[in-house]
Amino acid sequence: MNKIPLAEKVRPTKLSEVIGQTHLIGENQILTRIIEKKEPVNLIFWGPPGTGKTTLSRIVANELNADFIEISAVTSGKKDVEKIVERARQNWAIGVRTVLFVDEIHRFNKAQQDAFLPHVESGLITLIGATTENPSFEVISPLLSRSRVLVLHRLSKDEIATTLKRALKLLGETKRVNKTAIDYLAELAGGDARIGLSNLELALNLADKVTVETVQQAAQKIVPGYDKKGDMHYDVISAFIKSMRGGDVDAALYYLARMLQAGEDPKFVARRMVIFASEDVGLAGNGALGLALNAFMAVERIGMPESGIILSHVVVALSKAKKSRESYDYWMKAQSIAEKTPHLPVPIWLRNAPTKLMKDLGFGKGQKWKAGFHLDKSYLPEGVEPFVKNQS
Repeated sequence: MNKIPLAEKVRPTKLSEVIGQTHLIGENQILTRIIEKKEPVNLIFWGPPGTGKTTLSRIVANELNADFIEISAVTSGKKDVEKIVERARQNWAIGVRTVLFVDEIHRFNKAQQDAFLPHVESGLITLIGATTENPSFEVISPLLSRSRVLVLHRLSKDEIATTLKRALKLLGETKRVNKTAIDYLAELAGGDARIGLSNLELALNLADKVTVETVQQAAQKIVPGYDKKGDMHYDVISAFIKSMRGGDVDAALYYLARMLQAGEDPKFVARRMVIFASEDVGLAGNGALGLALNAFMAVERIGMPESGIILSHVVVALSKAKKSRESYDYWMKAQSIAEKTPHLPVPIWLRNAPTKLMKDLGFGKGQKWKAGFHLDKSYLPEGVEPFVKNQS
């Protein structure tokens, strides 16, 4: 007989039981309003693991009195989609809504996502997708434009502790786990309620009285304090960039290791290094951009764990390289001026002159199709001062 995991046993069944995500389920917040109005809305839940994406999807479907169909993009294919559509048509015929929950929707390719589109457009299916990846990059634009993207935050240590205490109360086991052990479990969970509950369940099976030592035995290792979309993600990548900028090779490599050990996508790190090569190394080392771009392409082709070697190679090179913000500063200045002067006409002598009349009017006057040809005057519109120094 299969045992139901603790995380499933204590999963909330109504909005009032959900811990955390108050920006979505608090008074007058979007999920609360959707449920109150009982109007179907296509949703994309974007957030780290263990933050309630599946739970909230089930609650929404239940509150809408809908037929809830749950699939995983990892294991489902075209035939599954066809069966779901047929079931939705049968529901439609008897006046029942169909809510389709697609876990890890980012793992569906474009063609698979396209298959849902007409049925989402027609209202036959209300789609709720869950993803740990940025939906801007992983979900097709037509689906995205027909959905509300709701961002779920990693749970705080206090919210995890509250979740664990509630689970113990439901189990009638509150006396078996002391406060210190609960705090430690909450710390180790790293904002993932599922990890916290799984460690608690194992700890309860290991000892009559759960202590910090029991938790250590159950957890085995500390969960990396890092998540792909939360504050720690941004803190670590910020420290990584600033360490390269400051030329601290040790720190840059350390933060690179932290990210990769926590499961960060090496392509994300490589993309930031390509940006860094132009933004921070810039004109001081024009070969840096090529090196970083080659690293990105190599990472795409090689995969982990060997990509770590490639990334570390370029991290050392970028950290040791001379730095220049000159080209970046010029680009910021150009954007600022262009934003303030979008109405200024291009000088008439710089314009095309495809007709005799336009030539007679001075369009393109003085221009020659010759390599390096230059007229000794500003090519900027009248009223815009040059801002790049020492032009050759």
